[in-house]
Amino acid sequence: MFEQRKADHIRINLEEDVSFDQLTTGLEKYRFVHQALPELNLSQVDLSTSFFGKTLRAPLLISSMTGGTERAYLINRTLASAAQEAGIAMGLGSMRAALEDPALAESFLVVRPTAPDILLFSNLGAVQLNYGYTLDHCRRAVEMVEADALFLHFNALQEALQPEGETNFAGLLDKVEAVCKNLEVPVVAKEVGWGFSQATARQLIDAGIAAIDVAGAGGTSWSQVEMYRADTEIGRRAAATFRDWGIPTAESTLMVRQAAPHLPIIASGGLRHGLDIAKAIALGAQLAGMAGPFLKAAVISTDAVLDTIQVTTRELRIAMFCIGAASLDELRDTPHLVRQQ
Repeated sequence: MFEQRKADHIRINLEEDVSFDQLTTGLEKYRFVHQALPELNLSQVDLSTSFFGKTLRAPLLISSMTGGTERAYLINRTLASAAQEAGIAMGLGSMRAALEDPALAESFLVVRPTAPDILLFSNLGAVQLNYGYTLDHCRRAVEMVEADALFLHFNALQEALQPEGETNFAGLLDKVEAVCKNLEVPVVAKEVGWGFSQATARQLIDAGIAAIDVAGAGGTSWSQVEMYRADTEIGRRAAATFRDWGIPTAESTLMVRQAAPHLPIIASGGLRHGLDIAKAIALGAQLAGMAGPFLKAAVISTDAVLDTIQVTTRELRIAMFCIGAASLDELRDTPHLVRQQ
C-alpha cells in the first residue's frame, strides 16, 4: 500500500494539473522597491547561513518529496548528490514506509552516504503518534538516515481525503510535546501545503517545537493529488471542493513570525524562483523550500537539479543586490519590501 501510494504521488505530481485554481502563495502581492544606487558590489552579496548548527551556502531547502519506491530511490539519490555539491539542505519524504517495511528503506538510506555534509531532515506524520508510534519510532527515523532534525508533518486535510486516511488528531499535541522534550535532535513542525495559522503556531511553540516549516497554500494542491487518487466519485467530488483550501504561504509566514518573532521559520509552498525566496526571507523566514521545480529536474539528471539551484541562487543574489542587502540578515530587515495595493 505504501509503495503504490508513493508511486501514485510521484506520477500525479509529474503528469497532472495539481495546482490551486485561484488561490496563490500571496508572494505576488509584495514587491521590492528597486534601489538604483545599492552602494554594494554584487560580489559582496553573501547567501551563506547557519541552521541547527550546519552551515549552508544558500538558504535553500530541497523540500520533502518522496521515498519508498524504486523511482524514489533514483530521485532521492539525484537530489542528495546535487544538495551535497551545492551545499544546501534536504528533507526526506515520510519515512513510515521504511519503518514498517525494511524492503522500502533503501530509497531513504541512499541519501546520507551520497550527501555526508548536508543539513538533512527525516520525516514522519505527526498523526502517527495517535496510531501506535512512539518516541522510539521518531528516534529510529532519525538514526536510520543520520538526520540532523526531524520533520513532524501535519496533514489533516490530506488524511481526511485519503481513502486510507488516519484522521484521529485528538489529543495529539501532548504527544508532540513529549517527542520535542525527549528526542535528541530538533523537531520541526511541517505542514504539507495548507499552512499554519497563528493560533496553531503558538500551540506548537508551547509544545517545544524548534522551528516551523509553514508549507503554505499556493503551490501543489494535495487535495487535487488525492482527487486523482480517489477510487469513487464521492471521493473525487469531495477532494475537488478543497482545491483552494489553505493559508497562502506569505500569510502563514507572517502569522508564524507574529506568534514567535525569534523562532526559526522555513517558508515553503509554491516558491518557484529566487525572487520568491527573497520575498519569503524578507517576510521573516530563515530558509526557503522548493519541491516541484526540483522534482521535475530530478527525473532528468543531477545536472538539471544543479542548474535549478544555480539559477535560483543567482536570482536571489541579484534581488538582494538591487535592494542593497549584502547578507540574509539585511534582507530580513530590509525596508524595501512593500505590499502592493
